[in-house]
Amino acid sequence: MLIRLLRTYVRPYAREVAVVIALVLIQSIANLYLPNLNADIINNGVAKGDIPYIWRTGAVMLGITLVLGLIAIAGVYWASRASMGVGRDLRAAVFGRVQGFSAQEMNRFGTASLITRNTNDVQQIQLFMQIALTLMVSAPIMLVGGVFMALRTDVTLSGLLIVVIPLLAAIVGFMLWKAVPLFRSMQVKIDRINQVMREQIMGVRVIRAFIRTPYEERRFAEANYDLTSTALRVNRIFVFAFPALMIVMNGTTIAVLWFGGHLVDSGQMSIGNMTAFLMYIMQILFSLMMAVGLVILVPRAEASAARLQDVVTTTPSIGEPAHPVAPSGISGEVEFRGVTFGYPGGEKPVLQELVFDLKPGETTAIIGGTGAGKTTLLNLIPRFFDVSEGAVLVDGVDVREQSLEGLWSRIGLVPQRAYLFGGTIADNLRFGNEQATDDELWHALEVAQARDFVETMPGGLAAPIDQGGTNVSGGQRQRLAIARAVVKGPAVYLFDDCFSALDAGTDARLRAALRAETRRSTVLIVAQRVSTIMHADRIIVLDDGRVVGMGTHAELMVTCEPYREIVDSQLGEAAVA
Repeated sequence: MLIRLLRTYVRPYAREVAVVIALVLIQSIANLYLPNLNADIINNGVAKGDIPYIWRTGAVMLGITLVLGLIAIAGVYWASRASMGVGRDLRAAVFGRVQGFSAQEMNRFGTASLITRNTNDVQQIQLFMQIALTLMVSAPIMLVGGVFMALRTDVTLSGLLIVVIPLLAAIVGFMLWKAVPLFRSMQVKIDRINQVMREQIMGVRVIRAFIRTPYEERRFAEANYDLTSTALRVNRIFVFAFPALMIVMNGTTIAVLWFGGHLVDSGQMSIGNMTAFLMYIMQILFSLMMAVGLVILVPRAEASAARLQDVVTTTPSIGEPAHPVAPSGISGEVEFRGVTFGYPGGEKPVLQELVFDLKPGETTAIIGGTGAGKTTLLNLIPRFFDVSEGAVLVDGVDVREQSLEGLWSRIGLVPQRAYLFGGTIADNLRFGNEQATDDELWHALEVAQARDFVETMPGGLAAPIDQGGTNVSGGQRQRLAIARAVVKGPAVYLFDDCFSALDAGTDARLRAALRAETRRSTVLIVAQRVSTIMHADRIIVLDDGRVVGMGTHAELMVTCEPYREIVDSQLGEAAVA
């Protein structure tokens, strides 16, 4: 999975990767040549007392070392460009794919997991690539080249490699066998930490109101301990493995000095060659150590790559049609034609056999008990879900046959949870129309009954809004969200129970202003309060996903028992009478 992911996202940086490989190749060859020069200094300079030779060869070694330093800097620079570029592209790919996810995909992955994938998982890939571009190339060259140069220096001493290399390979294999499953589980546990932390931050007021702080502290401590214990298990593996590697390396050094000393003493080997052989052995062992460092990163990078690949290869259940059909005209008319809808895996449909239409210039209200399917019905119009049976038509064309952007451009949605983005009031209002003038923004605020409090805020339209709109009240958030839809001036307005935080007087004034503003548009209001929708042109009563009543308030009071029960529960028997 890691190779497949990198093959896709490294391709645009082939030039940078080629430069890094060339620089690392030169660096590795030069490093392999330095011990040979050191041996010449000892054999031809020190042993013979040739001081000028020592200076000349030493100057060559110094020059090579300086060049190696420059090459190393250049290699890190180009490796960083490539790895950071891949990270940037991966984040953009994940973000772009998530933007196309429907509610079904969002529920499948979860917000916390998507955040972790686009941050921590991408960082793991960046770190792996940064290290791999240098170590993955240099380690094999140093290993193979070191073995060749060691054999060239002395075949007898090279027999030590037959013992050392398999021993190191066994230690590395043990590390992989133990660490890979733990690294994979760590990413899931990081998801859990993010999920718990996100819930506690967003629900801090509820937690305090119900005195659940100790419980939440325990919940976070459990998730934190789970992650910590897994990380400790991984570290314990390395606590034993790295000393074992160092013992092998130091033992090899002792063996080289022991057997090499006997060869030097017998005249079969010069002391310069023994020194060079020792350096080659160290280069071989260090290349294996570098490979181990890379191997440590592979399991987490592999796990992260699989998680990222899962996101970027997921095909959204709501996609663009192959051949989009554009409506012949834009009027805002909406038609439900035999619509049935059920969530995947649900026991029964949420909505069943809905047949009605929404006309331009009319205000239609949807009311019903909790779980009746009101919000689900509204979400079918902008195609947040696809119907199971039947069709939803906007401007005479099935929404599944229209381009998503074209459909959304004609719809102004005010959701149940009025979410505002970090920025200014003007930034939020211009979400639907970036070219809107200040006068148009003030007009929208006036319609939404929000002008009075915006004028009192420091800066007016330039007043800052915190992420989520946490620095304004719930009613103010709702009015700003309504103003945002008014600025867009769509053909279809969808209000999803967005008047719940308003007092009765503000509610009445806002609805009166909206009626004048939306007289040419189709308006659909989902509400729990009868007072909000009783003056609508038409009221649709839902019960268990079915339409059980349709008409004006007066008509439903006569013909629809479920509606009379709702009115009675909210306004009392006098209203029913």
